[in-house]
Amino acid sequence: MSMSTTTDATPPAAAHAADSHDLIRVHGARENNLKDVSIAIPKRRLTVFTGVSGSGKSSLVFNTIAAESQRLINETYSTFVQGFMPTLARPDVDVLDGLTTAIIVDQQRMGADPRSTVGTATDANAMLRILFSRLGRPHIGTAKAFSFNVASISGAGAVTYERGGKTVKEKREFTVTGGMCPRCEGRGSVTDFDLTALYDDSKSLREGALTIPGYTMDGWYGRIFMGSGFFDPDKPIRDYTGTELHDLLHKEVTKIKVDGINVTYEGLIPRIQKSFLSKDREAMQPHIRAFVDRAITFTACPDCEGTRLNETARSSKINGVGIADACAMQISDLAEWVRGLDEPSVAPLLESLRQTLDSFVEIGLGYLSLDRSSGSLSGGEAQRTKMIRHLGSSLTDVTYVFDEPTIGLHPHDIQRMNNLLLRLRDKGNTVLVVEHKPEAIAVADHVVDLGPGAGTAGGTVCFEGTVEGLRTSGTVTGRHLDDRAAVKKTVREPAGALEIRGANRHNLRDVDVDIPLGVLTVVTGVAGSGKSSLIHGSIPAGAGVVSVDQGAIRGSRRSNPATYTGLLDPIRKAFAKANGVKPGLFSANSEGACPNCNGAGVIYTDLAMMAGVATTCEECEGKRFQSSVLEYTFGGRDIAQVLTMPVSEAEEFFGTGDARTPAAHKILARLSDVGLGYLTLGQPLTTLSGGERQRLKLATHMADKGGVYILDEPTTGLHLADVEQLLALLDRLVDAGKSVIVIEHHQAVMAHADWIIDLGPGAGHDGGQIVFEGTPAELISARSTLTAEHLASYTGA
Repeated sequence: MSMSTTTDATPPAAAHAADSHDLIRVHGARENNLKDVSIAIPKRRLTVFTGVSGSGKSSLVFNTIAAESQRLINETYSTFVQGFMPTLARPDVDVLDGLTTAIIVDQQRMGADPRSTVGTATDANAMLRILFSRLGRPHIGTAKAFSFNVASISGAGAVTYERGGKTVKEKREFTVTGGMCPRCEGRGSVTDFDLTALYDDSKSLREGALTIPGYTMDGWYGRIFMGSGFFDPDKPIRDYTGTELHDLLHKEVTKIKVDGINVTYEGLIPRIQKSFLSKDREAMQPHIRAFVDRAITFTACPDCEGTRLNETARSSKINGVGIADACAMQISDLAEWVRGLDEPSVAPLLESLRQTLDSFVEIGLGYLSLDRSSGSLSGGEAQRTKMIRHLGSSLTDVTYVFDEPTIGLHPHDIQRMNNLLLRLRDKGNTVLVVEHKPEAIAVADHVVDLGPGAGTAGGTVCFEGTVEGLRTSGTVTGRHLDDRAAVKKTVREPAGALEIRGANRHNLRDVDVDIPLGVLTVVTGVAGSGKSSLIHGSIPAGAGVVSVDQGAIRGSRRSNPATYTGLLDPIRKAFAKANGVKPGLFSANSEGACPNCNGAGVIYTDLAMMAGVATTCEECEGKRFQSSVLEYTFGGRDIAQVLTMPVSEAEEFFGTGDARTPAAHKILARLSDVGLGYLTLGQPLTTLSGGERQRLKLATHMADKGGVYILDEPTTGLHLADVEQLLALLDRLVDAGKSVIVIEHHQAVMAHADWIIDLGPGAGHDGGQIVFEGTPAELISARSTLTAEHLASYTGA
């Protein structure tokens, strides 16, 4: 009897070649301060990049990986299309392998255009306009009729054109029905001018009556006004006739001749409206902003009641609700209203609108309204608003890149954000996150820690691996990951109180609160509870109040820490005095600039739709100054050598010896105080990270004379190790007799406070109330709010 044996086992199939590309490989990255960094990042996993501020996280993630992905995608378009797109140079890296399409959600504030709202920025307004144009009663027209950016216009006239070899003339008429309020031109607010802030009526124009920035009589504007012939430039303004005063203030655009040159004359008020008020307040230069705050009051437009829409657009309604009412609703309420609409003819539109509004609620922004100006959103709110369009996306196998998505989030909200990031990963996407918060680092599949220090002391990978491995790695992040600030045993006694009564801005409900002075006060609460509305909206930013908000630092590649902080002025004067020449010689933007590169240090060659090329200037070798200027020295250094010094070295240089300059030393000491000792004085502002810019701003404002400092989330972009330094700085301010009010979510800052004001209990119309006032120890023992629960678990109480 023979036995035959059979086997069911089949040899394992060889892995498919396509499945081998499961890593993003970076080899030899040298962008900014990176020092030949080589790493492998797993795809379809959540990778967190951490390290002290300025260690090279953004340089690796945004300027190398994401930038190259976007550049390669842009190259797939035709050269015609590429001409309209931003041009990107290839990052300084040897090999980048395994890249997928990158979608970047960064911290850049949303456009500060006064016409931009949450609704227009997320396309929710566009869908609402279509909805009302189909279902609104009475029917008033297309979607344009509901847009506050489209004016109603009509016209008629003859048009002439060639057809079949003959000249044909036809009469044409056209009408556009828009929704723009004609009085405020869709801005929702009108301006009222305080004339005493525009001019001194006891003086004549020749004596310098105008007090508007830039309107000097020896400048171009002065020549136009004095040579216009509409009024006597030697007569005091108070003696003007009604016609002369009208011509000075309100005259419409008129062509005139001044000194034989054809120019355009326009009254002061329309000219100011076009030059200053066309920008958002946050985008103005500080001296212009101060003038606008002094001279102009913005009030809700009486014609449209701040809705931006004309009467016709407001008259069309669905179930008694107009589009202005819908945009003013809290988004969570608007989502419920849309859910109640059942109209098969617009079913796809309703479904898409529901998804968008539900995404707002899911991401923790349900407390906003669609008519909220996008320029008024905080950094965290703006970033989460950008995330909305990606939440319901069907795309998989793409790389999502986030820059500190937990900014502006209460510890209660961070868990929700973590779940969103994990959901994106579970759909098969690669998620790269730059982050400092331990709660966000804890959910990572893979951690990359950069450092060990910042600036030139950073730029290397200190650790790659799991969160548990990071804890035992001995790196700066690993050592501080489980740091917990203890509640102070004794708190300072207040020296007085700042009274706020009946605060009702945005969602505040007639809040009465006394903010203690002479101590460190922390204002906290969930995102959208009314913290910024209470502090920025109720404390007048006048004499004695120094406010450091989250507004972005604006600066070109010619701007650097020395120019931004005003440090260059005393340095230039010191060089000029020591050498007996003019201070202007020591400015790369003025007389001392290299004539070949105009003080830029590099020559830029524009290659149209291809990335421009920057080559180091051969004449000045990148030093930006003429060679004759570099012959002048101060303390044994020329101006170019001074600008390449780190802050810490410059502080010592200008503090003692021949180069002692007290005015410069004072500014440098403030930069060291905020932890920027490693920055070089001439480093372009465009290369600084978000955390570095925030601290640079803080250092600048510390010079302002004031008794009350208001700081809006100063821990933004700060590493765990840097928070200790910030707390020490806040203590020094208070010990110097200042009152410090901090809007903050970071538990270490809360624990270190002398007094806590907690707003809530929820966001939007669920918030706007004071839910706790007292010391951190009292908050923990009461455990009556969400903040109390999280602070108690943080401190281990």
